[in-house]
Amino acid sequence: MLFTVVAWITGVSALMAFCYKLPAARRTGNDPALVALCVYFLTSALSFLVDLEPFRTVLSGVLRYPNITTVLSQAAVIVLTAAQQVALVHWADPPDRAHAESRRRIQVCSAALIVVVTVFFLLDPLKHYGSAQTVSVMYQTEPHYAIHMGLYVSLCAIGQIEALRLSLRFVGLAQRSWLRRGMIVMSLGASLVLLYCGCRLTTLTGRGLGLDMDAFDPVGWLSGDVGSLLQIIGWTLPAWGVHLSAAYRWPAQYRAHRRLRPLWHAVSEAVPAITLDPPPFRRRGPLPPRDIGYCLYRAVIEIRDGQLALRPYADTDAVRRRAEALRLTVEPGSPTGEALLLHTALQARRSGPPAPPASSASFPHTPHDDFAKEVARLSAVARAFVQVDARARHRGLARPGSVPGPALASPGERIPVQRPGETGAGGLRRTP
Repeated sequence: MLFTVVAWITGVSALMAFCYKLPAARRTGNDPALVALCVYFLTSALSFLVDLEPFRTVLSGVLRYPNITTVLSQAAVIVLTAAQQVALVHWADPPDRAHAESRRRIQVCSAALIVVVTVFFLLDPLKHYGSAQTVSVMYQTEPHYAIHMGLYVSLCAIGQIEALRLSLRFVGLAQRSWLRRGMIVMSLGASLVLLYCGCRLTTLTGRGLGLDMDAFDPVGWLSGDVGSLLQIIGWTLPAWGVHLSAAYRWPAQYRAHRRLRPLWHAVSEAVPAITLDPPPFRRRGPLPPRDIGYCLYRAVIEIRDGQLALRPYADTDAVRRRAEALRLTVEPGSPTGEALLLHTALQARRSGPPAPPASSASFPHTPHDDFAKEVARLSAVARAFVQVDARARHRGLARPGSVPGPALASPGERIPVQRPGETGAGGLRRTP
């Protein structure tokens, strides 16, 4: 029962992977690796499904040949062995060499396929089985079938050794992390399939010598099925692994998105030109936007652009006076200092056109090549900004988000706002 469940899971998974990759293969048309991958998934599905009930009974009845699904499954395994090697060769080698290597491997596997199918149909005793029999029962009672099974398993082992060598080689060449992880999982699957081959060959030899080898059957079947499932997972991991990374990052991005909301609102209300339409915080409720990562990126960009637009209003003397009024101790370059500078700049902008500050200041930012540090810095600034604003309201000072006055730019004033494709104040590039 367990083996049947694992076989169904593996076959259906391979069929789903084939349906997922087929549209991409049809769109490209001339990508041999992608076409080979589709062939691999389809033949993997067939190698399991054709030998399961009710497909086995139906195919045997339609083709009028008992146990015909056995050779169909074996043929599918040989084809998928060639397909996975072709895909790996095209990924790891230059095109000219990959085409030559692919032709050679296809020719070898085609010859192996012809031999296995021919030997199967030459074994007359197989035609006399009136019902489907398991492979283990067949080679216990039919010495000729043991020869056929030994040939098939040996060819599979050779193919899996080559696939394992190529996948391990590609692990060192892969640049993307999920692609490298996929190749590692596929290598583990190939190793388990090799364990299956070893168990089958050991069982054939032992039964030929009259030994009881029943204990090897569960190990062989389970290692073969699980190994095939791991290979399918390894091949598809680069496609869906990135979504696992996104899901892992989502909670932290959502929390950062929520923390930046008050700061973004205050800056965007004072400098509306920094925002794209629709703004990333249009929803005021707790529900997150569809693309939380993109909205967080936009929030950081637009806050930094707003700071750039507010630089004419930044005045260190005003910050010092506001800190004294709020009874705050501010260290230079701290998040509280940046929040207080932004608070006073927003207040000054709403009061009218900028006057020459007594002592100008600029907003600090982290190195532009580290977005995570930029988010962490602005999150700390946003927390400090909320605290500064709360103290200002408590002491009766004007609140940046509610102070009446002109929020738009003065006539003729040019706001240095980052547009799509430009690099902003934080050194980050905005995408449309």
